[in-house]
Amino acid sequence: MVERNAYLDGLFGSLADPIRRDILRRLINAHYTIGQIASEYDISFAAVAKHLSVLQNAKLIVKQRRGKEQVVSISPDALKDASYYLQQYESLWNDRFDALEQIAKEQ
Repeated sequence: MVERNAYLDGLFGSLADPIRRDILRRLINAHYTIGQIASEYDISFAAVAKHLSVLQNAKLIVKQRRGKEQVVSISPDALKDASYYLQQYESLWNDRFDALEQIAKEQ
């Protein structure tokens, strides 16, 4: 049975794009305006705005209006959710590898 979770689908789907991952990397240490982010890429302002919209819908970033500009910052809660989800599988596979190692030692 395929596990369906719209929140996780959106979260991991948003992380599938290299530009969006790069935007998140840049936001780890600073806040940027949309214009500052857009200036880093060789794509249109509208394309960057769409990437930011995808990240915002996945709850990976937040936008705050400061005067005429919108300032973008990272929102770590969604990344914590992704990490928690992946840790469940990490534990499962670690247990399986430990069992396999034990079987190999017994041979």
